[in-house]
Amino acid sequence: MHKTPPRSLLTEELKSKAEVYHGDKVCREKFSLLLAEIGLPDGLLTTQNIEECGYVKEIGFVWLKLEKKKEHRFDNIHVCYDSVVTAYVEPNKIKNLTGVKARDFLVWFTLSEIYVRGQPEGPVITFKSLVGLSMSFPFSFFKAGK
Repeated sequence: MHKTPPRSLLTEELKSKAEVYHGDKVCREKFSLLLAEIGLPDGLLTTQNIEECGYVKEIGFVWLKLEKKKEHRFDNIHVCYDSVVTAYVEPNKIKNLTGVKARDFLVWFTLSEIYVRGQPEGPVITFKSLVGLSMSFPFSFFKAGK
């Protein structure tokens, strides 16, 4: 089972290069803006009780520190967030994702990548696991306020 990433990923040196925010409301606002900026739906990584978030723009590194583990359901997808979530972001993609698992039926998959691809019927979001399995859903499925 995949554990929370070592806190060493969030070194003081890395934090000194980051835009760092504290408090649930401001962190959710900043993270939603970042998702929109990179072309992902703002409701994609829905969570609350965020204590801290940060973004190192030069390398695309982001993190969220939550009060505690959190589970969320998008219709038939069950997602679990560890207390620390880290990733690298770039246009239309989140990669090297840690701290997020999704359940499809009875099996939990540790997610490593999330990306958007255009399709004739509209853009889709694909979740890729560490073992290479993937699931795709319509982009609109993850719009905030849906």
